[in-house]
Amino acid sequence: MLPWKRLIRPLAALLLASAVTAVPATAAEAADVSSRGWNDYSCKPSSAHPRPVVLVHGTFANSVDNWLGLAPYLVNRGYCVYSVDYGQLPGVAFFNGLGPIDKSAEQLDAFVDRVLAATGAAEADLVGHSQGGMMPRYYLKFLGGAAEVNALVGIAPSNHGTTLGGLTELLKYFPGAGDLLSSSTPALADQVAGSPFMTKLNAGGDTVPGVTYTVLATKYDEVVTPYRSQFLNGPNVRNILLQDLCAADLSEHAAIGLIDRIAFHEVANALDPAHATPTTCLSVVG
Repeated sequence: MLPWKRLIRPLAALLLASAVTAVPATAAEAADVSSRGWNDYSCKPSSAHPRPVVLVHGTFANSVDNWLGLAPYLVNRGYCVYSVDYGQLPGVAFFNGLGPIDKSAEQLDAFVDRVLAATGAAEADLVGHSQGGMMPRYYLKFLGGAAEVNALVGIAPSNHGTTLGGLTELLKYFPGAGDLLSSSTPALADQVAGSPFMTKLNAGGDTVPGVTYTVLATKYDEVVTPYRSQFLNGPNVRNILLQDLCAADLSEHAAIGLIDRIAFHEVANALDPAHATPTTCLSVVG
């Protein structure tokens, strides 16, 4: 095997595989989602929670598996919750978030329009994991999403790309490797630190007016590296390191979005800041 092909495999396996540890959803699981109050298009937002919440999965994930923990958590707290699938590649089942990110943002735009039409709400709140915490920023910045979105909560988002602990720096030593990555799995190439997509996304500032931003990161993230690259600069931004809230939290990239109830508590705080409560290690039982 040629050396650059040895490089592509670990890149494709690791680069922002936010839910790679999850078992792919079955058709029965997907069909059962709405019966549990999630993706229920008859749901009407309450006065306490007037905006629907749209969940945006990460790379290699889907609208069910990525949210088996957080979606019920929010539904049980009275939110109308919806989850989108995006970035599908032909012939690839279950594992989404692999297509060009600008095109994925267009899919998100259409999905938010559908949710707003069904619920009658003027704005939505977005919560995304990994690529799903970063991709909506393209929608907000270039597709008019700021007029439809109140808040974006990114859980381990790839806001400034990733070096995968320095692994992506090796691409320049293997001619053709980057081109293969771009043609086979465009979203992976888009998320390499310094990519043309990342350069465009962050040019002129990380944020847009009218939207509040929350970033939740873990210092044990092995996928979006360095972990502080996840943080945003600009007004209406709150950057949170989970270990500052609970030093005993050992979640890495996948766990922070899948099962970490300390992160979930901070998501709830970001969605309803007027009623936020302190997040501590005891939040795992809240």
